[in-house]
Amino acid sequence: MKTEADSNDITEHPHDDKPRPYFCTVCDKWFPRKDSLNVHKLIHTGEKLYSCTQCEKHFTSKCSLSKHMNIHSSKYKCTECGKCFKDSNALTVHERIHSGEKPFECTVCCKRFMTASNLVKHSRFHSVEKPYKCQLCDKAFSESENLSNHMRVHTADKPYKCSVCNKSFTTFSRLQTHEHNVHSNRRPYDCNSIEVKTEADSSVITECSRDDKPTIGMFDFSPFIHVSL
Repeated sequence: MKTEADSNDITEHPHDDKPRPYFCTVCDKWFPRKDSLNVHKLIHTGEKLYSCTQCEKHFTSKCSLSKHMNIHSSKYKCTECGKCFKDSNALTVHERIHSGEKPFECTVCCKRFMTASNLVKHSRFHSVEKPYKCQLCDKAFSESENLSNHMRVHTADKPYKCSVCNKSFTTFSRLQTHEHNVHSNRRPYDCNSIEVKTEADSSVITECSRDDKPTIGMFDFSPFIHVSL
């Protein structure tokens, strides 16, 4: 998962000949300027000093905030749906949703993608390449976002907080599942719709309770049902 400071991380361009005398003590990256190192350090601290006055989003650098403000100014606006973007590249990628254009093709299976980054991610499934390695337990991942999620196992960081009950989660998807199952009116299983007959006497599961713990296959229905035999 890239942060706003990633665009300032010059180690993403290792082929230039610039000297890099400034060293990050956290991840061992080197930088040519002290200000580049300072911006990079914000990735590790999570500090976001620059805030948008219109939507209260926060950013680690002035450059990232400046790009974000283009969204509010409608500088890069989609003519099809009116959605606004931070720069011309983001707008170009978005417009492919409307046109259906997928200019990047996998040389192995011919599957096509809207962005080069999605093609790179896909190609790793063919090569089994996992370039993102955990420095604490040696696990490896094909995508940086998966590594970021994994690191929370070691740090116990839970950055995604429920706005209703303040419970925190390690990933956004787990937060979404929590909000859907706990705070919405919908439930993953409707008691009235569950009808499971046993082989013994064809009894039907109809009543909701936590008293008993019947299981079917590998799934435990105990949070939702009670069996009356």
